[in-house]
Amino acid sequence: MPPRGPGRGFMTEEEKQSVPKVTKELLVRVFSYLKPYWKQMALVLLAITVSSFFGLLPSVLTGKIIDDGLIARDLDALVKLILLSLAVTFAANLIGVLESYLNTWIAQHITFDMRNQMYRHLQSMSQRFFTSNNQGDIITRMTSDISGVQQVITSTFTSILSNSITLVVAVIAMYRKNWILATMGIIIVPLFTIPTRAAGKTRWNLTRESQAANDEINGILNETLSVSGQLLVKLFGKEDYEYGKYEAANRRMIDLNVKESMAGRWFRVVITTFTSIGPMLLYFVGGLLIMRYDADLSVGDITVLVALLGRMYGPVNSLLNIQVDWLRSMALFTRIFDYFDMPVEIKNAPDAIVPESASGAVEFDHVSFGYDESRLILKDVNFKLESGRSIAIVGPSGSGKSTIVNLIPRLYDVSGGSVLFDGTDVRKLDLGFLRENVGMVSQETYLFNGTIRENLLYAKPDATQEEIEEACRKANIHDFIASQEKGYDTEVGNRGLKLSGGEKQRISIARVLLRDPALLIFDEATSALDSISEAKIQEAIDPLIDSRTSILIAHRLSTILAADEIIVVKDGEIVERGTHKELVKAGGVYTELYETQFKAGLEHLAPEPPERPRPHRDYKLREG
Repeated sequence: MPPRGPGRGFMTEEEKQSVPKVTKELLVRVFSYLKPYWKQMALVLLAITVSSFFGLLPSVLTGKIIDDGLIARDLDALVKLILLSLAVTFAANLIGVLESYLNTWIAQHITFDMRNQMYRHLQSMSQRFFTSNNQGDIITRMTSDISGVQQVITSTFTSILSNSITLVVAVIAMYRKNWILATMGIIIVPLFTIPTRAAGKTRWNLTRESQAANDEINGILNETLSVSGQLLVKLFGKEDYEYGKYEAANRRMIDLNVKESMAGRWFRVVITTFTSIGPMLLYFVGGLLIMRYDADLSVGDITVLVALLGRMYGPVNSLLNIQVDWLRSMALFTRIFDYFDMPVEIKNAPDAIVPESASGAVEFDHVSFGYDESRLILKDVNFKLESGRSIAIVGPSGSGKSTIVNLIPRLYDVSGGSVLFDGTDVRKLDLGFLRENVGMVSQETYLFNGTIRENLLYAKPDATQEEIEEACRKANIHDFIASQEKGYDTEVGNRGLKLSGGEKQRISIARVLLRDPALLIFDEATSALDSISEAKIQEAIDPLIDSRTSILIAHRLSTILAADEIIVVKDGEIVERGTHKELVKAGGVYTELYETQFKAGLEHLAPEPPERPRPHRDYKLREG
């Protein structure tokens, strides 16, 4: 293996084990991203060639300046050669700017294409992908990995081209001057990389340790400065404890950074001394050839050879280290391609059906489902929900209630059987049509950091103010919004933290209503709320389920009683179905749930003293 440079030149054991196999197919795929920009790449190659040639010309002209100007005492020649050298240097720098611009332009556009492709691909992935993969890893692929591609293009690829061309031009120029000194220079150049081995290994180890300390610091910051983390720290009085952890990690990182910096200083001292040996040898051998053997060499020729030798150090060292950079680049592309190659589990059928309208009727026909093949969550689930009617799905925690409703908008696909929407298998329906006609409100309400209006318009960007207000009135939230100083332009904060749970939930209901779906699904919409907030949401839900097809997943009796039929689920199977009275009398799973869970909710729903308002639908509770 060739000598390695400092810092980047060594690979960790983990990297060595995960080195990708560089195949023809991988290279073709990598370079396919460059194909749309082949004209710009051709200009970059031309610019690198011309820049490398012009960059070496001043070294060649130095010999002319010494021989034809200084030694010959020709002032005119000296002035012309100096001006020519300056002009060539200026031209090389200008071309370098053009090359840098083209490189950056190509790299930015390729990363633009890859980010768009990745984001589109991730948006098409099923819910299973997001629940089974680490969110941080997903974000890393979208940000750090794809950003690394820019470095690959602007650094690794162009470094190979630029250094190779510079080296070739320098070698040709040296051999045209004197083959003996040129050969000696080529033999000497690789030797100067020897000191880089020990220094590089030291710096690499320090860099790894420093990065580990930095990762620890980032972990502490992410955990303790998040909203939930900071709350936990305060509640348990752990401010001093967390500060101690942070200070220790911070001190460790600073000490490592100092050591790394000093290792670099010592390395530069050694390498600077070592690289001066080459020019001294050329001066000595060149002088020996002139003085003892009357060689056809001038002082300018030796100066040119020494200058060209110095120009070779950088390219040679870079190319000797390029193997590691190249493998890391391929590993970066491989990580990105791993995500691109993940199959899209939920996608439109080639002949997807787009009906003219929807009524929201749902049928589960012998449905089975499991997040993995070894364990089924749902087993032979069968039921029908006719248009305009409503059902409540109840059962113990983990029985599969939410899984059932998640299959309707195809957040997941069934493992067996079929889910029908208006008589058509959901897998045959156009995804856009299906999800536009299935509105879901869950207990984990998510609001974007923006205004109430912006969150509502997420469902229907072209909604009028009248439509927005109508949806909010139906969701029993318009009066609250109107009472705010900025009304619908009130900021909700990160994840809606400026609002209460009930307010967020009613806004989420209004958001769904604004889209006017054929089927409404309420998945534990009031489970995490207090009785007053629940009552307000119940007042919003009741007229809604009377006017359209609805599915209610609930743990509170007030919500369950609003449905036309109750389905009881246990261990992924439907074990009972009927009305509240029928199921209570049956003495089965529902009766047990009623006694242990639902009945507990009656206390706050029972008639209150005159001065307190009576909750909605309490007459039904007394009947039960």
